[in-house]
Amino acid sequence: MSGNAGHVVQALNEAFLRQHPVPALHAINQLTMDETVSFLQMQPAVSLVALWDGLTLDKATTVLQQLSSSQVKIVLQRGSPVHLARVLVRVSEEERQHWLTLVDSRRQRELNALVQYPEESAGSLMDPRFMLLDETLTVREALHRIRKFKPRFTRQLYLVDQEGRLIRMVELHQLAMAEGSETLGKLAKSVPAVVMATATRDEVVSQLEKERITDLPVVDISGRLVGIIRYDELMDAVREQSSIDILTMVGASREERALSSVGFVVRKRLPWLSINLLTAFLAASVVGLFESTIAQFTALAVLLPVVAGQSGNTGAQALAVTMRGLALREIGSSQWLRVAKKEVGAAFINGVSVALLTALGVLMWSSSLGLAMVIGISMVIAMVAAAFSGVVIPVTLSSLGQDPAQSSSIILTTVTDIVGFFAFLGIATMLSSML
Repeated sequence: MSGNAGHVVQALNEAFLRQHPVPALHAINQLTMDETVSFLQMQPAVSLVALWDGLTLDKATTVLQQLSSSQVKIVLQRGSPVHLARVLVRVSEEERQHWLTLVDSRRQRELNALVQYPEESAGSLMDPRFMLLDETLTVREALHRIRKFKPRFTRQLYLVDQEGRLIRMVELHQLAMAEGSETLGKLAKSVPAVVMATATRDEVVSQLEKERITDLPVVDISGRLVGIIRYDELMDAVREQSSIDILTMVGASREERALSSVGFVVRKRLPWLSINLLTAFLAASVVGLFESTIAQFTALAVLLPVVAGQSGNTGAQALAVTMRGLALREIGSSQWLRVAKKEVGAAFINGVSVALLTALGVLMWSSSLGLAMVIGISMVIAMVAAAFSGVVIPVTLSSLGQDPAQSSSIILTTVTDIVGFFAFLGIATMLSSML
């Protein structure tokens, strides 16, 4: 094939991958391991990352182990951090640390945070090295993969869709007795119980008590299979939970949380309350800058809490969604811009809608078109700024190793108050001739 023809084929491949990503990824996942590796090694950086992100976990792990160091670096630096974390937990600690040395320190911290699940959570109990199967496979093909993969002994094999979401399971004894040409989909049955990776030990034990199971699948927020809690880990969890219950009965505890001592609570909360006091004075100082404007137009003082309240609620919504995403490993800190764009877009649309209603109400109440314009414009600005802050604040705190649950709301309240007051009073001052 000539050089020009090779460029044409490459261009066509890239166009197909860009315009039809789902069928392209499905086709690539059907290739053999050697074919997949060879194909990905020929791809430019952008295509390489997009394609690797779409591979099944077992294939993505093996492919990453066979790529060159430069390509591994590209994937680790640009790939989906959540998908990368699922792969990194499947390799040895030595190999993981070697790979992480290829990327910058910020990316290392992000991936390490995603890989490490809270102690006593389902994620910390699970075995991340499991086998993924498609329900379209025949029994003969499945048995071939089992012999090649050599998974840890299990009584169940789990079936996933093209995006890795758990759908059904196959009992191993059924597989052994079925005809070679029969598909796994015909042998499959529903999964009796699953648990989230962030679930507590109590929830794991509860699932075992409800269902007579030997393995417990662990899924993420999107329903993707990320690990299996094996029978021995389940038994250990039951024994550990029993000992904890005994300790609880006599008033002892491994950690103080809801019943922590007053002194412990004061030491944790007082510094942040002191910071909150300082930030409250900061917000008050912003109002003081426009004292003359408020004195001239007293209606501004009446409407000031409306702007602050709406921006505060908008910021709280964005904050809750972002913190939930971080806690459930749905997002990594490097994905903040994508989340921020979504929240800012939603806040702008909601802001315009609410601003129009508010402006209409203010116009009917005050008969001042200028005052209606001021509160309408300032409300949109304040709500957009609040949504952006609701994403950036917890992500920044998490990146710095701080607990976003403890301090995000204090910082967010300060930001929303300052921006809301400044926007409302600043615009009122500029348009004072219309009030």
